[in-house]
Amino acid sequence: MKRFFKKHMKNIKKELKELKPVTFLFLTVVGIINAFGVTIFLFPVKLYDSGISGLSMLLDQVTPPSFTLSGFLLLLNVPIFLFGLKKEGFPFTVYSIYTIAAYSLVAHLIMHVLPVNVNFVSPLAGRDLLLCAVFGGLISGVGSGLTIRLGGALDGIDVLSVIFAKTIGISMGSFVMVFNTILYIICGIVIQSWILPLYSIVTYYVGSKTVDYIVEGFDRSMCAMIVTTKAEAVSAALSEHFMAGGTIVNAIGGYSKDEKQIIYFVVNHFQINRLKKLVTDIDATAFVSLQDVSDIVKQSKK
Repeated sequence: MKRFFKKHMKNIKKELKELKPVTFLFLTVVGIINAFGVTIFLFPVKLYDSGISGLSMLLDQVTPPSFTLSGFLLLLNVPIFLFGLKKEGFPFTVYSIYTIAAYSLVAHLIMHVLPVNVNFVSPLAGRDLLLCAVFGGLISGVGSGLTIRLGGALDGIDVLSVIFAKTIGISMGSFVMVFNTILYIICGIVIQSWILPLYSIVTYYVGSKTVDYIVEGFDRSMCAMIVTTKAEAVSAALSEHFMAGGTIVNAIGGYSKDEKQIIYFVVNHFQINRLKKLVTDIDATAFVSLQDVSDIVKQSKK
């Protein structure tokens, strides 16, 4: 028992060292951003955010006044993140719970402490549902995306998708979409109207696209797989023009059985046309395949 306790304490100390104080400062700002988007644009006109946040907003509407949005955010999200602790890791869980706490606290301050009336109309967009849906989703998406970039998550649905998506045989994105679809259907049944749930789909779409841009970048990279018989010349031209190196892999044609080479080269969207021209100028018979790259990790030389 003592050995187990000592080993466990060593792991905790090691994981605590991974936490960065400056990250908590940024996560505090993220919590403020998300709370602003939800309480100023979505909550006043009864639009629903996605995931657990949206479920918390629905429960706030159908329960007594003593049960608040802030309380449901903590009550529903914290157990989920603790449940996913083993799979997601200690730093991820701590960062996520901290951000949820900051989001919940600021939401409470805006709705119940600060002199801001968010009971009937949005202080900035009035009763315009489209404006509220777009800007609420945009700001909420920025908060969620930044949280992911900082090593955490702002909604327990992300953890549930990691844990259960593969178990039921669907992708994580599909899991989140199914959850939100069911949530919006329940919202429509509860409030006996489909206008707000339908506008909430706009919020979800804008938010999810914003998260993609924040996490993957506006200038997403693409991987070019170039099959050619003039790899040396093509690789030299690409390196000279783009000031970057590529990787050459030996290959054999599946039909012709001729010896070929494949160049692996990463560019951004604005460089694609130039890459194609450089390749075809050297080898008009080259085959170029392009794929999106979600992330690039560069290891520093030791």
